[in-house]
Amino acid sequence: MKVLNFGSLNLDYVYAMDEFVQPGETRACLGRQIHCGGKGLNQSIAMARAGLPVWHAGIIGQEGGLLRETLVESGVHLDFLRQDDAPGGHTVIQVDSHGQNSILLYPGTNAAITRGFVDEVLSAFGPGDVVLLQNEINLVPYIMEKAAERGLAIAFNASPFPGVETYPLSLVRWLFVNEIEGGAISGETEPQAILQALRAKFPKTEVILTLGSDGSLWANDRETAFCPACHVQAVDTTGAGDTFTGYFVAVMASGQPVERALDLASKAAALAVMKEGAARSIP
Repeated sequence: MKVLNFGSLNLDYVYAMDEFVQPGETRACLGRQIHCGGKGLNQSIAMARAGLPVWHAGIIGQEGGLLRETLVESGVHLDFLRQDDAPGGHTVIQVDSHGQNSILLYPGTNAAITRGFVDEVLSAFGPGDVVLLQNEINLVPYIMEKAAERGLAIAFNASPFPGVETYPLSLVRWLFVNEIEGGAISGETEPQAILQALRAKFPKTEVILTLGSDGSLWANDRETAFCPACHVQAVDTTGAGDTFTGYFVAVMASGQPVERALDLASKAAALAVMKEGAARSIP
């Protein structure tokens, strides 16, 4: 069994703020740091640090050397990482005094995936393998369809949300959503109602609904499970959801019970928010 993460890679420009900048306002920041990030990179590193062999497929830009080095240091396989002369993906992140974040994303080379590249990568994988996707690259629906044709189990983190409602989500084995994303897909607002609606809409899909400080819920077409959150003092919440997703996939891919996956993912995410940065904070 092999795990492929077809995902984004970003440089994160993180600005420490006392409060978020408001419309029409100019505010001095308290400090700036540059980190490696992108939901794809973060989740590959989380799976690798959880002990899972993982291959990352994606495209870095002209300034992407640091991204490559960071993946190598975490033990991620880079057979399918390509580099382009165009500007790469990056984010501008505000982190306030309470550890909350506000993120502006520039896709760059993350939006340069071609069908030929997808076909080339997927030809190295087959039945029994897993592909993890997020919504920070282009051609996600095409990747889902071609992965399903090859018999791969698909894990999908439906973030950022725009466009997700049109994707072939019935092909997904593990669907990760928060309350906002789950509500938009299901038309419901309460967690249990969101879970029930998604179970009815996608009966072959296991839904993982993350609730922040209220914990996380999992459900398939027969049963549900709940895991409370670990309450810690948050320093920076950037990458917490990616850490949760990566650890959950790693545990499930290794054949362990879902209760173990939820527990370990929650603990890993709690450790991640106690440090600054995205990739660097993943335990």
